[in-house]
Amino acid sequence: MAERKPKVADFDPVWDRIQNEAAEIVEREPILGGLVHSGILHHRTLERSLAYRMALKLASGEMTDQILREIVDEAYRSDPTLGQAARADIVAVFERDPACHRFIQPMLFFKGFQGVQAYRVAHWLWQHDRKELAYFIQMRVSEVFGIDIHPNAVIGQGVMIDHAHSIVIGETAVVGDNVSMLHSVTLGGTGKADGDRHPKIENGVLIGAGAKVLGDIRIGYCTRIAAGSVVLSDVPPCKTVAGVPARIVGEAGCAQPSVTMDQLFEGQS
Repeated sequence: MAERKPKVADFDPVWDRIQNEAAEIVEREPILGGLVHSGILHHRTLERSLAYRMALKLASGEMTDQILREIVDEAYRSDPTLGQAARADIVAVFERDPACHRFIQPMLFFKGFQGVQAYRVAHWLWQHDRKELAYFIQMRVSEVFGIDIHPNAVIGQGVMIDHAHSIVIGETAVVGDNVSMLHSVTLGGTGKADGDRHPKIENGVLIGAGAKVLGDIRIGYCTRIAAGSVVLSDVPPCKTVAGVPARIVGEAGCAQPSVTMDQLFEGQS
């Protein structure tokens, strides 16, 4: 019998690297063997591994892990872009977070990455008019990870949320590709008005810890928002803003602030 030729889809450098790192962990720290085998090595694809991990984390007395896993598997089968986004997010975390030394770490340990992947499934459910189930996943993500992302929000690929504690992203918020944000960031509204009421964050933006971006405003691409700032109006591309309320204090200082993660600006020592 002729040997089956591998398909292009069989080559998955991100997943291959995660599996190799998993095997190294088992050899180096056998006590984690059960965790690593059940979460990584027992699965053929990144998507199946994510579905298992997500279901295990979000299960409760109200919804079993088996039911949740079937839901997540369905989402990944239906929409290949969910898996593509997960791979881009893993690479983003690895490249931007100095505490991340292996691709496997976000999969096993980083709640920012895990919370975003669960949001992506909730967003898929929302788009397929399964809003109550989407709300359930939003609730569980908030309870388990301390991250509150409305399932109608739109989030691009290559997103890195570092630490991720107390992240809030509102219903009509839009976050572009290759955005980085730190803990306690809020993309919120300014009152009780309905409709389009949350920020639009363009590609490549860096949002510092504790920053609040409020209202239906636009943050231009490759902008830096300093930690603790409160942004209430539009910001042009490639600027640095800081303060309460935030003001432009200079240029972004580099072509890709969300990748370099440089949060100092001119005038700081």
